[in-house]
Amino acid sequence: MDATTFEQPGPVAHSTGTLHRKIDWRGAFWVASGVPALVLFSIGAIAATVGKPAWIVWMLSISFGFIQAFTYAEIAGLFPNKSGGASVYGAVAWVRYSKLIAPLSVWCNWLAWSPVLSIGSGIAAGYLLSALFPADALINTWQLTLLDLGFLKSGLTLRVNATFILGAAILLLVFAIQHGGILRSARLTLVLGVTALIPLLLVGLVPLLTGDAPQANFLPLAPLAHDATGQVVDGAWDLSGWSLMAGGLFMAAWSTYGFETAVCYTREFKDPKRDTFKAIFYAGLLCILVFSLVPLAFQSSLGLGQLVTPAITDANGEIVTPAVYSGMLASDIYSGMGVGQVMAQSIGGGPLVQNVVLIMLVLATLLAIMTSMAGSSRTLYQASVDGWLPRYLGHANEHGAPTRAMWTDLSFNLLLLLMSDYVFVLAASNVSYIIFNFLNLNAGWIHRLDRPNWDRPYKAPAVLLGLGALLSFVNLACMGLGADIWGSGTLLTGLFFALLIIPVFLFRHYVQDKGQFPDALQSDLHLDEKGVLHRAGALPYVTLAAGALLVFYTHHLATSAG
Repeated sequence: MDATTFEQPGPVAHSTGTLHRKIDWRGAFWVASGVPALVLFSIGAIAATVGKPAWIVWMLSISFGFIQAFTYAEIAGLFPNKSGGASVYGAVAWVRYSKLIAPLSVWCNWLAWSPVLSIGSGIAAGYLLSALFPADALINTWQLTLLDLGFLKSGLTLRVNATFILGAAILLLVFAIQHGGILRSARLTLVLGVTALIPLLLVGLVPLLTGDAPQANFLPLAPLAHDATGQVVDGAWDLSGWSLMAGGLFMAAWSTYGFETAVCYTREFKDPKRDTFKAIFYAGLLCILVFSLVPLAFQSSLGLGQLVTPAITDANGEIVTPAVYSGMLASDIYSGMGVGQVMAQSIGGGPLVQNVVLIMLVLATLLAIMTSMAGSSRTLYQASVDGWLPRYLGHANEHGAPTRAMWTDLSFNLLLLLMSDYVFVLAASNVSYIIFNFLNLNAGWIHRLDRPNWDRPYKAPAVLLGLGALLSFVNLACMGLGADIWGSGTLLTGLFFALLIIPVFLFRHYVQDKGQFPDALQSDLHLDEKGVLHRAGALPYVTLAAGALLVFYTHHLATSAG
C-alpha cells in the first residue's frame, strides 16, 4: 500500500476551507526555528533547581530528542495528506486498539504546545518591562489578585498586572500575523529566525571563546543541596539527588524535544516525500547547537550562587520571607524574567549593546510564540477533521489558516497568562508532553508491524526506532521521579488536564458523529484488505500497562524520598 497515493480527504462536515501546499522544508525549518528560543523559558528554573549538573541535563535531553526525531520523521511520511504533527500520525496507530488512547495523544500534544503562547508572551513582556523601567517602579509592582490557587502550589494566583496586559498585546499581534496563512508566517519567521538566532549564538559562543568559563561553575558534578542554615552545599547522588536530575530532564524535554513540530506541516509541503525528513533533521541539528552551547555559556557567566539573605520565619517556623540567593539561584533567574538581562550582560559591549541583545531576545520569544501557535492550532484543526475534537475547530479561512483553532488557542492562553508562576504552568503542561511522546514513540513500531508494506519516504533504522521506544519509558521514569520537584501537585494536575479529553471526545464521537468516524479518517481505519494488519496484537496494551506501572512506581519512590 502506498500511503502517498491517498487522495486528499474531503473536508469534515460543517467546515470550510482547507490547508494549502505552499512551503518546502525550508519554510517548516524556519517556522520550527522558534524552538531554540524555548531554552529561555526554563534554563533559569533548571539551573536554580538542579545546580551544577544543569549543563549535563541539557546535553542529555537534546540527545534524547534527536534520537526520537527519526521515529517522528518516519510516521509523518506515512500520511502526507495530514497536518498537525506526530500526535495525529500516531493516533492512527493507536485507534485500532483503543478509541480513547488515540485522542489522548492529540490532546496531550496540544496541551503541551499551547502554553508556549502564554509563557513566551509573559517572558517577553517581562524582558521589556525590566529593560524600560526599574524593578521597583509602579508599573512593575502593581497587581490585582483575582483568585488564590495555593492548593495547587504555594503562592500561585490568578492576577492582572503589567506583564499580563503587555503579554496579551503580544499574543494578539502574533494572531494577526498568522491569520494570513502558513506562507506569510514562514516568510516572517525567516526574518525573525535570523534575528533571534544571532543573540542565542552570541550568548553561546562569546563566553566560551573568550575563555570565561571557570571550572568551579561546572564541577564537581553534584546535585544542588542546602544545609540547615540555607547555605548552598554539594548534594549526594542518593534518591533525592537523582530526583533532581530526573526533574531537570523532565523539564528540559519540553524545550529540547520541541523541534518535532517541523512535521506539523506535512499537509502544507509542496513535496511531502522530500520535505518531511529534511525539515525535522535540520531543525534537530540547529537545536543540538543551541541547546548545548547556551546552557554552558549561561552557567559559565553566572555561576551557581550563594545565600545572600537567610529566610525569615515566624514563631511556628513558617517562612515569612524566603531566602535570597545570588547567581543561578536568584529568584528572577528561576522565574525566567531575569534570564534575558543576564544573557545580554554576558556578551559585554556596554549598555547599548546589551539593550540591543535584549530586544533581539524578545524577538526570539516572539518567534517561539509563532512556532507554537502555528503548530498547536494545526493540531486542533486536524484533530477536528479526524473526529477527535469538536467540529467547529475544523475550519480554515481563505488563506488556509485554521482560525477557529487559533482563537481557541488564544482564549486558553489568555487564561494561563493570568497565572503568577509560569514555571508551574510549564511543568504541569509537560506532563501531557511526556504522555504524548510515550504514545507516539511507540506508535512507530506499531505502524511498522501493522503497515509493513506501506511506502515510507523515510524509514528509520530499526535500532533508532527501538531506542525511541526505550526513551519513551525513560521519559516516563523522569516524570514520575521528578515532576513534583516543581510543585507538589504538578503530576496530578497534569494528569487531570490530560484526562479531560475523555468527555470532549465522547461528545464529538457519540453526540456529534453518532459513533462513526468522519470520512477523512475512514481510509486510515478500514484498510484491512489493503495492507493494514493487526500484527501488534496485545503488545500495545502491554506497553500501556508497563508505562502506567512505571509512573506509579517512580512517583512512589520520589514521594518516599521526600
